[in-house]
Amino acid sequence: MSTQLTDNSQSVAQNITRLNLLAPDSTCSTDLAANPWDTPAGYGPGASQEDRVPAGYPVQGSIPEEYLKASDEDLDARILAAKETLGEKAVILGHFYQRDEVVKYADFVGDSFQLANAALTRDKAEAIVFCGVHFMAETADILSRDDQSVILPNLAAGCSMADMADGPSVQACWDELTALYADEADDGRMPVIPVTYMNCSAELKAFVGRNGGLVCTSSNAATVLEWAFERGRRVLFFPDQHLGRNTAKAMGVPLEHMPMWTPRKSLGGNDEQTMKDAKVILWHGFCSVHKRFAPAQITKAREEFPGVKVIVHPECPMEVVDAADAAGSTDFIQKAIAAATEPTTFAIGTEINMVNRLAAQYPQHTIFCLDPVICPCSTMYRIHPGYLAWVLEELVAGRVVNQITVPKEQQGDAKTALERMLAAKP
Repeated sequence: MSTQLTDNSQSVAQNITRLNLLAPDSTCSTDLAANPWDTPAGYGPGASQEDRVPAGYPVQGSIPEEYLKASDEDLDARILAAKETLGEKAVILGHFYQRDEVVKYADFVGDSFQLANAALTRDKAEAIVFCGVHFMAETADILSRDDQSVILPNLAAGCSMADMADGPSVQACWDELTALYADEADDGRMPVIPVTYMNCSAELKAFVGRNGGLVCTSSNAATVLEWAFERGRRVLFFPDQHLGRNTAKAMGVPLEHMPMWTPRKSLGGNDEQTMKDAKVILWHGFCSVHKRFAPAQITKAREEFPGVKVIVHPECPMEVVDAADAAGSTDFIQKAIAAATEPTTFAIGTEINMVNRLAAQYPQHTIFCLDPVICPCSTMYRIHPGYLAWVLEELVAGRVVNQITVPKEQQGDAKTALERMLAAKP
């Protein structure tokens, strides 16, 4: 179950240097302080600023100037007034990585799947306002009722990792693999099972549902891989190579049986024998926030804070996960800190907004981010109180803007993939 937000008054701007003990004045871009409507098209400043932006990337249209010029106090008053007016007709969801200036208005805070399910507990909600990124809003739409509208306050809040695996590229990969494994002896299992991380488009969730596969989260990736290996000889895992590699390695799959698939190369850049010997085929994708973490950061943290407990997200590179004391999902990280009974120093390898929020929630501990350069999720940062105020006041006026709608032809198969995930038990 997702976490109910209670009080979080400190802003990202205030926190962005407060707890970064290793390099207190360093940020990945001075443009982070700018309003998102002033940033260029694409992913914008932050961890994904150098990632390739695909053609057709969503663009947010202009919104009334009053929201751009409003003071923080004015926006706060307007958001709270709109929330009160809407009452149970609207539910606001805030992702763990969302900036504090936005997440303080959320009715639920959690990871993407927790939030999509949390919205289902609000039977009277006609609108689901998702303060996250595009694929999260799509998942909420897949799981919501037909009479509910899912709204993303800023349509430019995408995800560079999700964009690293697109429908045509995955289908081309699938076609090559299907042809390669066509002559294998039938032992009752599929030659390969597709597994997609939750951080992907609805199109790819539908793809895995249609082809006998399922979705996973960072919390249940091992359970999902076990499910897949019971039914298939191999797994095609996308879009995040690191979650796939770290999970499969922990399950005992040798690294030499986990080839990387690079799109637009024949057999993903591999030879036939390598692909036939493969157990987990890893897509060449990654999270731009988590790839920034490195073993040297852990070494430095241990030198400067003897006894520090290092916990990282499994989207981090394998060398980082291996060097850490523990690795797990955002929910795992939060629970690990909540369970510490004695004052403890934690070095955390995940997005800075969550790290700073944990530090504020648990002042008895010393909690800081491993990355000495503060670099928030570029696209999560696109959600701003100005956009939230706009979509809420439009709802008050009886208008739905920025609605996210998954095509009907994708909804059924995508929901099947999600339901298979829920049915997979450890």
